[in-house]
Amino acid sequence: MTIKIVTDSTADLPAMLIKELDVTIVPEYLRFGDKVYRDRVDIGEDEFYQRLLNGTIHPNTSQPTPQDFADVYDKLSQEADSIISIHLSSKLSGTYHSAVQGSKMISNKCHIEIVDSQTVSIAMGLVVIQASKMAKSGMSLQKIVDRLGQITSNVHMLILFDTLKYLAKGGRIGRAKALLGSVLSVKPLLTVKEGELVPSSQVRSRSKGTELLWDFVKSAREIQDLAVLHSTTPDEAQTFIERTSSIFPKERTILARLGPALGVHGGPGVLAVALREKGLP
Repeated sequence: MTIKIVTDSTADLPAMLIKELDVTIVPEYLRFGDKVYRDRVDIGEDEFYQRLLNGTIHPNTSQPTPQDFADVYDKLSQEADSIISIHLSSKLSGTYHSAVQGSKMISNKCHIEIVDSQTVSIAMGLVVIQASKMAKSGMSLQKIVDRLGQITSNVHMLILFDTLKYLAKGGRIGRAKALLGSVLSVKPLLTVKEGELVPSSQVRSRSKGTELLWDFVKSAREIQDLAVLHSTTPDEAQTFIERTSSIFPKERTILARLGPALGVHGGPGVLAVALREKGLP
């Protein structure tokens, strides 16, 4: 039985890893004024952040259409018995619902399971990685879907923002709205709980923020996978990976970049850690 894995571009998986895992990516859309771009297809990270910082138009985003998903599923159904499609939290985007609608458009061609990862970015990427590994191992569709439920509950993320203004502009701030009244110099840290971005803490300096990211890694239970994500500070992310190498092998740590679709909301200066803990017996 051949099972194909699909996700959307907000998984923020590095290109080499996407190829290695044989995962199909459905891109989100970005709009700068009248021009529409497909995330990481028509616009890459460097160009995007340059335009975000220096341009006069603030971009907005939209999810892939049901037809986008139907086209991908239709193509994959020609070589797959089943498809597992994993997407960012349905509380943060309409992507999951768009995927559900798309699957109904070709339901007679292939069995499709749509999974709400209940998280975002490279934390979702860690879920996708496990799905791909299980599919390649020959595990049954039902067993993979059942295990993904446990895996998502063992994936955690902590995000250090330089500012919340981009999240507020995009209207995706959710329960983190309470932090907006904070002093401008405060650096907020958010996490994901039950599919929503929620405040974790706030600090006065970036160095204190990175210390909290370090504490987050140190306090984790038996780390199985680790990823460090940045939007515009690759050297800082690499230095953090060097630091975590005392806890988790550097060669197994994923260095990821916040792509345009989520960069609209995160802005420059984002540094985050996502990890998967060992499940309880």
